[in-house]
Amino acid sequence: MNDMKVRLSTLWIFVMFNMVFADIVGFLNPGTLEEMMAMKLSQEMLLVLSILLEIPIAMIVLSRLLKHKANRLVNLIAGIITILWVIGGGNTSASYIFFAAIEIVCMLVIVWYAWTWKELGVIAEKES
Repeated sequence: MNDMKVRLSTLWIFVMFNMVFADIVGFLNPGTLEEMMAMKLSQEMLLVLSILLEIPIAMIVLSRLLKHKANRLVNLIAGIITILWVIGGGNTSASYIFFAAIEIVCMLVIVWYAWTWKELGVIAEKES
């Protein structure tokens, strides 16, 4: 079971690095910073954005700490929410699409691992 926890946590780290560097590269697109500075986001909108960004960050730690059943459920929910965030919150630049594709594939792997993850104790009982 610990191997799966490490695997999931590592995948979330990979997702986070891609998200951060997608944003950094995105800032280099001409006009992006000016557009962002012109936006007047409310405190509520900034809070929602912060929560959405915190999900994959928290999953790095939660994947290692949560017990099997909670871990599976939280990874499924966080993976799906983050996939929807990446699809709906991006732009159409080639660099964003490149990073988003990698992020989505990785999160689909996370969702697949969580969906198919069997608890070791249950497997041992079935084999005996």
